[in-house]
Amino acid sequence: MKILFLSSYAHLVLERSATRVSGGAELQVALLARELAERGVETVILGGDTGQLDGEVLEGVKIRTGGQFHSGNPAAMLGSAPRVFSVIAEERPDWVFLLGWTAWMAAVVALRGVCGYRAGFICGLDSELTGDFRRENPLRGGLFEWGVARCDLRYAMTERQRALFKSRGWSCEMYRNLILPRAFPYGGVKEVDFLWVSRCQPVKRPHLFLDLVEALPERSFEMVCPREDAALWDAVAARAAGFANLRFVEKVPYHEIQRRYDAARVFVNTSEWEGWPNSFIQAGLGRAALLSLAVNPDGIFERFGLGCFADGELERLKGQAREMVSDPAGLERMQEGCARFVAEMHDNAKETHAFLAGLTRSGSPGPARGL
Repeated sequence: MKILFLSSYAHLVLERSATRVSGGAELQVALLARELAERGVETVILGGDTGQLDGEVLEGVKIRTGGQFHSGNPAAMLGSAPRVFSVIAEERPDWVFLLGWTAWMAAVVALRGVCGYRAGFICGLDSELTGDFRRENPLRGGLFEWGVARCDLRYAMTERQRALFKSRGWSCEMYRNLILPRAFPYGGVKEVDFLWVSRCQPVKRPHLFLDLVEALPERSFEMVCPREDAALWDAVAARAAGFANLRFVEKVPYHEIQRRYDAARVFVNTSEWEGWPNSFIQAGLGRAALLSLAVNPDGIFERFGLGCFADGELERLKGQAREMVSDPAGLERMQEGCARFVAEMHDNAKETHAFLAGLTRSGSPGPARGL
């Protein structure tokens, strides 16, 4: 069996780039591709052109170059289509998978008969299933939903997503996010009270974290905020420069980012919505408690006591932040709960097996060798 992932910059994770970063969806593609390759599945990542060597093999995964198909420039994206489908035709995969919303979903589904593969979708965000993406982006969202409705296999990553798939009348399988293995042991020294890590996008609401920084001038903060929305980033960076209690960092490579979670007492999420944040897993690996404004996937705050959930109320978030760092014993219990959440819910071998089981139930052959 051969699986090809169409993913903009997942290859950056495998090449351990020291100067470029990508997002959580790309991280999950890279981790899954690597786990599948270790189990004898022939695996390819077709990524955007960042100067990588076309055809090189990284950690068992073949990397192909697809031009500027995720550049955000419609002309460049359309211009990349011949290259993308030429590579797919060369590789002759059994499956082509996409993780998260993209209008490419429609093209992948539409051309599967010509190229001889089956099309799969992995849900990244709840908004991909609630219709929010389509309402905000009518053309691209409509193409995306057309593709999801007609693809051959779908995966949820949370119980809520599974329920949303069902509400749309779409069948799905399920596996949970994989873990980026630690590259170094946990040091146990906490140096920062509150940490925020995310790409600079409106949905991540970075200014709300700066509101928290402003509200607690006596506490230390760190913000890792890779530039994506240029205008928003410029505004955030300018405002961040005015806080003496905040260290602002544009980007940190994947293989170094865990150190930031290890050094933080509390990890803060201010997103409007997410699926299952990779950052929550990395916080648990670093024994940081969680403080979330609006994201509580599958009720993990209630289930594990891993921090505080503000249920969308910013003033409540500020109050919870003060309480968390003023109660060392309570904070330690939350940190332990966050570590327990990762230990109980995330296991790469188990989740890769669940992914492969979904393929088997869809009628695909199993991997070349046993799990």
